[in-house]
Amino acid sequence: MRPLILAVLFLGLFGTGAELLLLEHTGSLWELIPVALIGLALVILTWNAITQHPASVRALQGIMGLFLFAGVAGIALHYQSSMEFKLETNAALSGWALFWAVMSAKTPPALAPGAMIQLGLLGLVYTYRHPSSYAEIGELRRG
Repeated sequence: MRPLILAVLFLGLFGTGAELLLLEHTGSLWELIPVALIGLALVILTWNAITQHPASVRALQGIMGLFLFAGVAGIALHYQSSMEFKLETNAALSGWALFWAVMSAKTPPALAPGAMIQLGLLGLVYTYRHPSSYAEIGELRRG
């Protein structure tokens, strides 16, 4: 099962990274964060796939934790940006009407950063009880 999860994670990272680049999601530092995280995750995941080193598992867990944080922050930023635009175009919006207008907006899609959360969770599933982690424990016991 682990090789299948690895393949899906690679595909998800490549696909999401390509989409962000094609959408030119590079206009500000905030927009570059998911692009940079995806690039770094691809490097770490390749390192892990080649070496199966315990440090690569820990690095992958760390970057996947950052994916979770970036996804939550991204949802908040997308929501805020969309809300500001909706209020500029219709200052009378408030309450549920404003919420639904923001959530159904095409640009920026409020829940799109949830893809980062999904990739982060998938990466953590991949590292769960990873065989390399047990090799690290064995080395510590022998040392």
